[in-house]
Amino acid sequence: MNGVNEGVWVYLSTSPLLWLTVTLIVYCAASQLYEWSNANPLLNPVAISITLLISFLALTKTDYQLYFSGAQYIHFLLGPATVALAIPLYHQVSKLKKIWFSAMVAISTGVVLGAVSSVFIAKWLGADIQTQLSLAPKSVTAPVAMGIAEKIGALPSLTAALVVMTGVTGALICTLLFSLLGIKDNSVKGIAVGVAAHGIGTARAFKISAEMGAFSGLAMALSTLISALALPWLVTFLF
Repeated sequence: MNGVNEGVWVYLSTSPLLWLTVTLIVYCAASQLYEWSNANPLLNPVAISITLLISFLALTKTDYQLYFSGAQYIHFLLGPATVALAIPLYHQVSKLKKIWFSAMVAISTGVVLGAVSSVFIAKWLGADIQTQLSLAPKSVTAPVAMGIAEKIGALPSLTAALVVMTGVTGALICTLLFSLLGIKDNSVKGIAVGVAAHGIGTARAFKISAEMGAFSGLAMALSTLISALALPWLVTFLF
């Protein structure tokens, strides 16, 4: 019987549909848990899903490339989903017109300070140069961050892991941090989350309010553009 079960598993594990289904089930379960907890940030559905999927792949000894053969269909939807962020932002145009200059200054400053501070903290803690370089684009959405990492001589794989960790951490602590700092304006919250925690933070922002999510999406897009243009030059200046 065990041999039959093993044979069935081997057959199913090679099907892209299995891994697509597993990913959807895990995320739906994590989202339901998040709702049951009254939106407790410690049970962020993205963080929970990542943890469960990694554990499942490790337990079943499944190669990531095999898993991605199914998950790539969800990955493809990231493009349309990112473009769709323009829709909630359109509803905030009147407010954006009033704060566009302040927003640009905040986003540009956040990109530069985020990169510089992470590099110098890593250096202070004794990290090697490649690790320092890999930290520089940690707040940029993963595909662009990996491209920047490759261009500046960092480790793209390490940068990808740091990007995910940064996004999850930002999504977990943002509400508590805003509460401690007394920040109530959703546009300000959104810009901060978008700059610091990219897509994962933006998903969390939309859970809080449409306005916060809209400005987080804007900040994420602009900080990605600024990072792609500025970080290679900034790194040569720092090193």
